[in-house]
Amino acid sequence: MRLTQDIKQLKARVGKAIDARREEIIAIGERILRQPELGYKEHKTSALVQETFKQLGLEYRDGIALTGVIADLPGGGSEAKVAVIGELDSVLCPKHPFADPTTGAAHSCGHNAQIAAMLGVAMGLVDSGVMPELAGSVKLMAVPAEEPVEIEFRHRLMTEGKISFLGGKQEFIKLGEFDDVDAAMLCHLGTLNEEGKKVVIGGSSNGFLAKLIRYKGREAHAGGAPHLGVNALNAAMLGLMGIHANRETFRDSDNIRIHPIITHGGDLVNIVPADVRIETYVRGRTMDAVAEGSMKANRALRAGAMAVGAEVEIDEIPGFLPQFNDPNLDAVFRANAVELVGAEHIGEGEHGAGSTDMADVAHLVPAIHPHLNAVKGRGHSEEYEIVDPELAYITAAKLMAYTVVDLLANGAQIAKDVKAKYQPHYNRESWLKMWNMLCGR
Repeated sequence: MRLTQDIKQLKARVGKAIDARREEIIAIGERILRQPELGYKEHKTSALVQETFKQLGLEYRDGIALTGVIADLPGGGSEAKVAVIGELDSVLCPKHPFADPTTGAAHSCGHNAQIAAMLGVAMGLVDSGVMPELAGSVKLMAVPAEEPVEIEFRHRLMTEGKISFLGGKQEFIKLGEFDDVDAAMLCHLGTLNEEGKKVVIGGSSNGFLAKLIRYKGREAHAGGAPHLGVNALNAAMLGLMGIHANRETFRDSDNIRIHPIITHGGDLVNIVPADVRIETYVRGRTMDAVAEGSMKANRALRAGAMAVGAEVEIDEIPGFLPQFNDPNLDAVFRANAVELVGAEHIGEGEHGAGSTDMADVAHLVPAIHPHLNAVKGRGHSEEYEIVDPELAYITAAKLMAYTVVDLLANGAQIAKDVKAKYQPHYNRESWLKMWNMLCGR
């Protein structure tokens, strides 16, 4: 392996290969847009990824965490391994123009572009023939269930022993799929901003715990004999109002967010509700803040049950850790962003109150989660629309592919440097222990 490789020439070959597949990459993203699937149900999208890997001559494994797919792209050495990730799932947004008419699932989250860009990276690295000239390998990951939704459904999968976590990357961690990874990246989509920033690098986001809550009352005729019943819906309403009454106690710096929904409010209008179910997250900037917010939420929920003589069950489910980006890996990505979009179009990430399971990956290996502002409309809404497909699909693929070249060229020295400077918060075993303790497992 030569230690003075012409990295610019390697990237030019990769970029040319991606450009040659431009229409195909965009078509993949648009096809996924029109076949949205919720987490752990992404069978069509998983099949499309497998079909593409097969066409590229890549060996792959499927059925990982139910619908995930992984292909290993070997290089000319084994000095380092880089994971390039795309997310398979969508959210629920029935009014979106491309929502599934049956399920209401819709890609008002941009994950369709992630999968297209990840496959674009694969095309660029394979078609250009650069991999034998690099000192490491690439792990191409199509991961299910980044959106931690349908908590009751996923809780059922947990009780059946099919999964242990809401998020697909967490399942990949549990299964050891990140044990051999030295650096990991994906490109998320963001919304166009007035400053004209196309790429936003760095930043952080909240972690969270999930809760599945069930109030149990006693049925009775709602008109004729309500005194014989115990109204679980009233208990739930008091519990939720108790959470609201605690909001002024949350410190602004902790970025606490609690946003429950009632998924089942009773059976019939003339029967006193005896079975009421709620899903919620408790989000926060740190897990200590999440734990404090969770304690207050549970106290309020139990008080609601006590007030009317109902019972309440609260299942604590692992959420995601707070997210951060590795600064040294960010620096490699940033240099490529400057080259592709110009320094004036690069923004600095701030703290966001949302959450991602890429955060859990970042606590174990150097990881980045940059945003490409190629969208108009609010995220997770019917207005969400990719308006810059070149940026969303093609530039995203080039940015990640060029970063791979930087990391693995010249004996993978940059990848080694990034890993050497990184201080992991957990290994797989201590990470599993942490979540088990936090959720009382």
